[in-house]
Amino acid sequence: MYRNVRNKSTIPALFAQTVALNPDKPALIYEATGEVWSFRDLQQRCHAVAHWARDQGWTEGDVVALLLESHPVVVALWLGLAMVGVEAAFINHNLRQHSLSHCVSVSGARAMVFGTEMTEAVSEVTDSLRPDMVLFRVGEQKDEETPSNIRAQSLDTLLSRSPTHPPSYKLRKEFHDRLFYIYTSGTTGMPKAAIVVHSRYFRIAAFGFHSFGLRPEDVIYTCLPLYHSAGTIMGVGQCLLFGVTVVIRRKFSASRFWDDCVKHSCTVIQYIGEICRYLLAQPVHPSEAHHKVRVAVGNGLRSSVWEEFVQRFRIQRVGEFYGATECNCSLINIDGKVGSCGFNSRILPSFYPIRLVRVQRDSNALLRDSQGLCIPCQPGNITYEAWRHVSLARGKCFHHRGGRGPERPAGTH
Repeated sequence: MYRNVRNKSTIPALFAQTVALNPDKPALIYEATGEVWSFRDLQQRCHAVAHWARDQGWTEGDVVALLLESHPVVVALWLGLAMVGVEAAFINHNLRQHSLSHCVSVSGARAMVFGTEMTEAVSEVTDSLRPDMVLFRVGEQKDEETPSNIRAQSLDTLLSRSPTHPPSYKLRKEFHDRLFYIYTSGTTGMPKAAIVVHSRYFRIAAFGFHSFGLRPEDVIYTCLPLYHSAGTIMGVGQCLLFGVTVVIRRKFSASRFWDDCVKHSCTVIQYIGEICRYLLAQPVHPSEAHHKVRVAVGNGLRSSVWEEFVQRFRIQRVGEFYGATECNCSLINIDGKVGSCGFNSRILPSFYPIRLVRVQRDSNALLRDSQGLCIPCQPGNITYEAWRHVSLARGKCFHHRGGRGPERPAGTH
C-alpha cells in the first residue's frame, strides 16, 4: 500500500504491470460464447476505449454511465475510461423507469453506454435524461429494432476504428483519487452512488488474494453481477492486479454451475450466501465430483448451510468478508471459522480504526464501561451490527450482526 501511495499508482498503471508479466495468458473468459481475451487483448481494448473517450472531449472527472449485463466488455469500458481519468458509474441493469433514471441522473453522467439487451429499459427513461446526454450502444441491432426515441451511436463501430496503442495522455489522478461509482442496493430508498477510489479497489482485491490463499495460476468463476463490488473488485480485481484468469457468466445458473467449473478448470468460485443454498438444493450431479474448486470466496454464508456446502462439494477453504459498497470499513474471516464475522489483529487498530464492541441484545444500544467507553468484544462473543457512529467517540467502533467470533488469542477480536 505505502509503495503505491509513494509511486502515485493507479489501477490502470498496476494493470499494465500485470500485462507485462502475462501478455498471452487468458485474462477474461466469457462463458456464454467461450470467447477468451488474453491480457494483451484486454489492454488493447482498454486503449481503444481510452482513445474514444478522449475523442469525445471528456476530461478527468467526467462520468459515463454503464448499463450492460455482465460481459468482458464491461471491464474494458471502465478500465479504459480510467486510463484517461473518466469515471464509470455502474448502473444495476435490473432497474427500470424512475429508479433507473435516478441512478443515471445523480451520477452526473455526460453519456451512457448500454447493451442492446437494455434497449427497452433505456427507451423508458430517455425523456427524463439530461438533454445533452449522449447514448452509445454495444451489440448489433437493426435500425427498425431501435425505438424512435433513442438516438444511439454504435460503440462497436467507433471502437473498431480506435487505436489500440497506449494513449499519449498523462493521467493526473493518484492512488487516493476517484476510480468509479458503484451503487448501493436501494433497500432503504433510492440507490446511492458510492465513490470507489483506486486505493480502495487495490485494498479489497489484495486483501482477498493474500488472505484467502489465492494464486496467480487460479481460475476464478464468477456469476455475480459486475455492477457490484464483489464481482468487479473482489473477482475481476484478481485478474487485473494478480494475473488470475476470471470466467464471467452472464447470470447465475444452479443447474450449470458445476458443469461450468469443470469445463473451465476453475479453482476458485465466488458466491453470496443464497447461491450456496441453491446449489445444495440441486440433485446430485456427476460434475460436482469432478471439479477442481479449492476456495469459495464471498459473504452471507449461513452457519446452517456452510458445513453441508463444504462437505458435499469438497471445498477446502471458505473465505468470508463483510462490508458494503458505501461502508468505510470491512472484516475478513481468514481462517474459515463457521459463522464468524472475522477478527481484527492487534497490529491493525493503529492504521485501521475499527472495533467489535458489545451492545444491548434487544435495543442494540452501546454498552459502556465506568469511564463511558465502549466495551470491546472478546473471542466467541455474539455480535450485532451497527455502523460507525459519532457517539462512539474514542472507541471509533463497528459492530456486526453475525455468528460467533473465532477462538483467538487474548487481545484480538
